[in-house]
Amino acid sequence: MTDPSNRLIDAALDHVPFDGWSEVTFKAAMQDTEIDEATARALFPRGPVDLALAFHRRGDEALRELLRTTDLSEMRIRERITFAVRKRLELIEDHKEAVRRGSTLFALPPYAADGARAVWETCDAIWDGLGDPSDDINWYTKRGTLSGVCSATVLYWLGDQSEGHAATWAFLDRRIENVMQFEKLKKQVNDNKLLKPFLAGPNWLLSQVKAPAKMPRVDLPGSWTGRGRTDT
Repeated sequence: MTDPSNRLIDAALDHVPFDGWSEVTFKAAMQDTEIDEATARALFPRGPVDLALAFHRRGDEALRELLRTTDLSEMRIRERITFAVRKRLELIEDHKEAVRRGSTLFALPPYAADGARAVWETCDAIWDGLGDPSDDINWYTKRGTLSGVCSATVLYWLGDQSEGHAATWAFLDRRIENVMQFEKLKKQVNDNKLLKPFLAGPNWLLSQVKAPAKMPRVDLPGSWTGRGRTDT
């Protein structure tokens, strides 16, 4: 039998297009699943807000599994990133209105931090799934940069009426290209012999920044590190 959390999420998705991620939706989901309020509140203490976050994180887990079981070895790094972002949206294509309502919810000041954290977690799932080996400042910059790309792409996707969301995928390609051009420029600056003496201090300071320690993910055996192409 499906666990209570997923049953509540699935039931809520029938109501979200009409009532948003609201207390009305939360109570309707409890009624539809016949899950008592004490259990539902224990699973989702903040009610609809935590329910919306659980829906988002379920999509992240589905993406992790997809990346774990997909051979990306023939793709360049930009193609892998594009593939991952696109698949994350395709996984929730049937619930576009739920995403729209979630975007509205997390635009509210009390929940803005939750929304930002959810986007960061998605980007972390993407980079982890692609085998990102970073353990320094690059761990943060990669996720921060991708957060901007993902946020902009989701907003574009929500308003996209093109066939097969072709306009969204073109928009995503342009955003990834912008990021890659910036990375190339950064590399050129760091490799410039004239600038190296001036960058030594800042680079040393940045090298002291470390990625947060993580427990090993037992559900994600292996990675793409060292496999396939890594050129841009």
